[in-house]
Amino acid sequence: MTLPNAPLVPTGWQTIGPFFPRTFFQEADNDLTRLALDAAPTTRGETVILFGQVLQEGGGACVNAVLEAWQADAGGRFRHPADPEASLADPAFMGWGRAWTDAEGRYAFRTILPGGYRDATGTRAPHINLGLLASGVMRRLVTTVFFPDFAAANGADPVLGVLPAALRPKLVAVPEGQRDNCRAFRFDLLLRGEADEETPFFLD
Repeated sequence: MTLPNAPLVPTGWQTIGPFFPRTFFQEADNDLTRLALDAAPTTRGETVILFGQVLQEGGGACVNAVLEAWQADAGGRFRHPADPEASLADPAFMGWGRAWTDAEGRYAFRTILPGGYRDATGTRAPHINLGLLASGVMRRLVTTVFFPDFAAANGADPVLGVLPAALRPKLVAVPEGQRDNCRAFRFDLLLRGEADEETPFFLD
């Protein structure tokens, strides 16, 4: 007989899923510069490549992880009704994309260098938001990528400013020369590690 107020037996956590086959992804899903595969890319702003690796604790590759990126256009506007300047947003810029990691945990996005803007938290430095889903992760992880081009704005950004000073450089992408005739920036994500090693993530 089970008493009405008896403690329940704990059940196992479920990881995020189900996971998607590669056929779920379409060519150019990771290209934020255009609205569709057959659409012309935006002509506003500087096209850049954001790439890196997603790593597990110990440095192993996080395979078949899904990353979603969203950002403002080159003028700091979103083509979204919540943006009061949505009518001025770049009509040719998607501003959202999805990538996945390969057998070595690598991912890449083609996008434009974003503009800064103001929101409820204050004046935001140019940045790209990243969401991540992966096997073994209990909930979607969210982080933000900043760029070294905007050091002064980064120093005043209210979101970056909530982190201890020693961790802030972990959210700044590293210049890595050229890829596909564009400037390239590397941003690796370590899902778990020592406090001074793992990527800072924010509540979604």
